[in-house]
Amino acid sequence: MSAPQAATARVALVTCAELPKLDVDEIAPVAPLAARGVLAEPVVWDDPAADWDAYDLAVIRSTWDYSDRHAEFVAWAERVPRLANPVDVVRWNTDKTYLRDLAAVGVPVVETAWLDPDSTLTLPTSGEYVVKPAISCGSRNTGRYDLADSAQRALAAGLATKLIAEKRTVMVQPYQHAVDSAGETAVIFFGGHYSHAIRKGAMLEGPANEVGLYKEEDIRVRSATDTELHVAQQVLAAVPGGAERLLYARVDLVPDADGHPVLLELELTEPSLFLRYDEGAADRFADAVVAYLQR
Repeated sequence: MSAPQAATARVALVTCAELPKLDVDEIAPVAPLAARGVLAEPVVWDDPAADWDAYDLAVIRSTWDYSDRHAEFVAWAERVPRLANPVDVVRWNTDKTYLRDLAAVGVPVVETAWLDPDSTLTLPTSGEYVVKPAISCGSRNTGRYDLADSAQRALAAGLATKLIAEKRTVMVQPYQHAVDSAGETAVIFFGGHYSHAIRKGAMLEGPANEVGLYKEEDIRVRSATDTELHVAQQVLAAVPGGAERLLYARVDLVPDADGHPVLLELELTEPSLFLRYDEGAADRFADAVVAYLQR
């Protein structure tokens, strides 16, 4: 690692009050950025003392408490003068109804039924399904249910009813059983260029229960296949305003029943980038930040 240079730019790595010194993965680029003359430091997004004008760039990282305060978080993003990713991307991507937009232009997306706040609750009568809110992170208020089982069906209906009563849009998706053996593939891009990929093990074992800020994951290094890269690039090409504006992107893919990769989530706001799992990833991220600053 090169010795730190005299700082020529100052960057906020934006986090939340529960992680004021950043998540362990988010610390990884601090030294590479210092070696490139960029002073990077954690700043809590809702800290009233934070001076966002003092930073050349604010990079959203571990702001994992936003989902319960979504409107407040978006309003904060609108006040930050230099934000990555841009505020219109944050507004669009923090509500998973963006999957509707992507599906409408031909992106292969996990099949989803949408229950809007004024909907009448209807659930399939059989099969395993995932029920979750459209605005969420960290697997909160998310559960897996066998809808042929009366007890689990009642739990699924109870969760959906609760979310609808809170004026939240509900997603109902068939559980992708291939995840149990193959896991998810997270394909990660910096500055529009493929950086690395990881495998995430299956996370949903049953009905929703209380979790903390985030749920621990089984993470391993994985190489993205040509097919996964093709789908990931198709996803990014469909981002409103163009993918070239993105500092980072994480495309979460799962195999469908035929083994073809389909989009589970597109993470453009506060995704873990798993920098510790791939040698050189933190340096590639630092290079992307420097390039972003030079725009």
